[in-house]
Amino acid sequence: MTETTVPAVGDVLKDAPSNWGKWGPDDEVGALNYLGPEQVLAAAQLIRSGKVFTLQRLIGDPKGDPVWPGRTPAERTQILDEGDWDEGGSGPAFPGGLHYADDKINAFLQGSTQYDGLGHVWYDGKIWNGYDARTTIGGLDKASVEPIAQRGVVGRAVLLDMARFRGKPTLEAAETFTHEDLLACAQAQGVELRKRDILVIRTNFLQLFFELGDKFYEGFCEPGLVYSPELVQWFADMEIPNLVTDTIANEVTFDPNNGVALSLHCALMRNLGVTLTEIADLEKLADDCADDGRYEFFYAAAPLKVAQGSGSPVNPLAIK
Repeated sequence: MTETTVPAVGDVLKDAPSNWGKWGPDDEVGALNYLGPEQVLAAAQLIRSGKVFTLQRLIGDPKGDPVWPGRTPAERTQILDEGDWDEGGSGPAFPGGLHYADDKINAFLQGSTQYDGLGHVWYDGKIWNGYDARTTIGGLDKASVEPIAQRGVVGRAVLLDMARFRGKPTLEAAETFTHEDLLACAQAQGVELRKRDILVIRTNFLQLFFELGDKFYEGFCEPGLVYSPELVQWFADMEIPNLVTDTIANEVTFDPNNGVALSLHCALMRNLGVTLTEIADLEKLADDCADDGRYEFFYAAAPLKVAQGSGSPVNPLAIK
């Protein structure tokens, strides 16, 4: 498919469902409104063993940090250490002789395990809830990650282990699946998908980043959910608040049916207000779920409170 034959995403999604205005004209957290006290209390009942799994990938991994093409991995710089108090050093003097370490980080806010603000992606000049895309100039005045961070995300989550379901160590580049595949995976795992569930999908695709090195980005096209009107309507009907995956961009990068890039970012996030969470490390959690047969758990996450940020690093918690 050539570039000239790829349709505009607005044409592909012209009849797609929308939640604009559902929670008022000033809403900036979208489908997270589905997660209220009732969902939090119900999710808390899932805690039985007290096992805690952190889902953030290591920033500054010696083996490398997988990032979206065009972004660079985080760089941590040491500012102060014991060497600064060696003879001739510049370490500051404190009463009593205190020494300390200090460092800083230079990173894309979406260059690690992270949450997107709902205004991160758009088309036709409008972001989530109909806000003008020009509100993104110089920083997101509307639908940034800050309202999500102020609110937090807590609810029942279900792991859908698509790699194990398909009998593979990892899904392959450009491999797709649908909501019907998610339902089949859930059935095989013996877990029920319910309205307002947080969906956590494992592909283990990023394992190939560590195995292939730079070749990982050749012909880059991640596996993931593929757009269809039925899939988007299913997300709307199920009132899904949050989609969490272990890939860099949550969905198959280029739709094999029409060539459009990241059409589900537009259909789910921009139109339905579904919050997207990417680059999660699901390996220990997935192993434990396979061992005990329990694929539902209490989920909690709070991205950093970054004013006008399009996204933020996060270290989600899964508690069983």
